[in-house]
Amino acid sequence: MQHHHFIVHKPYGYLSQFVYELKRKKKLLGELHDFPSGTMAIGRLDEDSEGLLLLTTDGKVSEKVRSRKVEKEYFVQLDGLIDPTAISKIEVGVEIGFDGKKYITHPCKAFILETIPPFGTRGKKIRDERHGPTSWASIAVTEGKFRQVRKMTAAVGFPTLRLIRVRIGNIHLNNLKAGAVIEVAHFFMDAERDSNQIT
Repeated sequence: MQHHHFIVHKPYGYLSQFVYELKRKKKLLGELHDFPSGTMAIGRLDEDSEGLLLLTTDGKVSEKVRSRKVEKEYFVQLDGLIDPTAISKIEVGVEIGFDGKKYITHPCKAFILETIPPFGTRGKKIRDERHGPTSWASIAVTEGKFRQVRKMTAAVGFPTLRLIRVRIGNIHLNNLKAGAVIEVAHFFMDAERDSNQIT
């Protein structure tokens, strides 16, 4: 069986799924492209999150990409001017709530972005500048608890206003426009050798 693999820039306001059984109308991935039967999202981005999403018809590939050996990087716009002390706390690990319990996040990589990422404005306006300054940071994690990155920034006093996934392994979002879909021959992520390739 020949499998299909896709790189998608999920726009704000879309669910990372193809079926939504509740009555309320939602925007779904199938509206972006004519995907073949059996296509699944590898991991998810929340409805109000944006950025890199990988899709495949191969369950084994999905399992490899979701592995904790594959790093996922996010650019986050934060409420307030985040400082090096808060960044250090994120890197070491912070306490968040998960599944009704307290959870300490694993060490990760984080740094302040000195320039605003060139993603343009979001579909829904975030807020007015009168509410105070914002800042941007990069956070790269190897785990993916529910809304984890948002909970991590809130834990150090800087709630996330906008979240964009920019990298999975060495697959980068780059200049892919929101809503764009690219079909590729395959993803190859040999986590044991820390080698991530895409063709």
